Amino acid sequence: MFVDKATIEVKAGHGGNGAVAFHREKYIAAGGPDGGDGGDGGDVVLEADANMSTLMDFRYRRKYAAGNGADGAGKRCAGKRGEDLVIRVPVGTVVRDSQTGAVMADMSACGRFVAARGGSGGWGNAHFATPTRQAPRFAKAGLPGVQREIVLELKLLADVGLVGFPNVGKSTLLSVVSRARPKIADYHFTTLFPNLGVVYAGEGRSFVMADIPGIIEGAGEGAGLGHDFLRHIDRCRLIIHVVDASGREGRDPEEDFDIINRELREYSPLLASRPMVVAANKCDLLDEEGEARLARFENRVRDMGMEFYRISAAAHKGTEELVRAVARRLPELPPIAVFEPEFVEPEAEKELPDPEISREDGVWYVDGGWTERLVRNVNFGDYESRMYFDRTLRDRGVFARLEALGVAEGDTVSVCGIEFEYRK
Repeated sequence: MFVDKATIEVKAGHGGNGAVAFHREKYIAAGGPDGGDGGDGGDVVLEADANMSTLMDFRYRRKYAAGNGADGAGKRCAGKRGEDLVIRVPVGTVVRDSQTGAVMADMSACGRFVAARGGSGGWGNAHFATPTRQAPRFAKAGLPGVQREIVLELKLLADVGLVGFPNVGKSTLLSVVSRARPKIADYHFTTLFPNLGVVYAGEGRSFVMADIPGIIEGAGEGAGLGHDFLRHIDRCRLIIHVVDASGREGRDPEEDFDIINRELREYSPLLASRPMVVAANKCDLLDEEGEARLARFENRVRDMGMEFYRISAAAHKGTEELVRAVARRLPELPPIAVFEPEFVEPEAEKELPDPEISREDGVWYVDGGWTERLVRNVNFGDYESRMYFDRTLRDRGVFARLEALGVAEGDTVSVCGIEFEYRK
């Protein structure tokens, strides 16, 4: 099954906690603090794999988590770093943030991208020794790893894209000019997913062609199959617009041409501006009326500055001329489009917010923001650590906010679940 879009949740590993330990060795008095640092959490890494062609693996598994860092230990032993989680994706996958839709990375070449960074390990108590605080009994907790939901979109890396209504002969054309073997039958929507083929156009010249499932009227707004696969021609440098010249199904090639171009413009004005070649297929089935109709259409297309080719893919007529013309055009065109990253890590934009303060049943609650990290870093069994906790709340304005809201001497204040009696 071909799957070209998936939403997954990635969670990097938490950093390990720093250790509270003291050096104890025979004949060494007052060895001092020697707690080691916690290990960093593992990253979630996306790796582009040229051997993958679909996002099928993500249909059944949606949550991915890297390893946590190990806690520090005595003798200044640092904890082991958490194991990275490597997720393989097809080349051509665009990674987006699910909340903002911003592009995080474009895996257009074989490479790696860190989708979620692991949390830093906490410092052991050896870091906090000073001339006046020679036996610190507290250490820092490890930071949590980044957790987010991301959207994976596969956009095929093809030089040329075939577009047109269903059953106009796109799959037949691809099978004739390349070794691709798409399913071909005489009914609409035979092609249910894009097909790729490598087209050889002479010594040392080749290009990749994509057969996009039939687009119908309203595809730009989600109708039919075309809407699901229009993304696959986003990268194409040249579009071959295939029309059915025979009118065998009562269709007018000129009207079909206008409808498909309108759908391309509604989906993406940039895509509609790509160079286009028109291939009128099934010309071997033309009658006199059809020949006159096609001649008018050809004159209009050439007046628009586009190349026009009469072909019969089933009879292998005109296809070589079309391939040679495309091969001549491609070197003059820009390379396959690569999407520039737009996403900015939230942690880089601003610091953690101030906590929220509320009152319920006579208890003041201080929750969220930077206080959660503060509580993890405090050893409430140690006097110096408690003084650090009190000083931080006062310096960062939490006490001033409480007093402005009417806190009184002796009131109970809960900071992230830690309750104490308020004293001015």
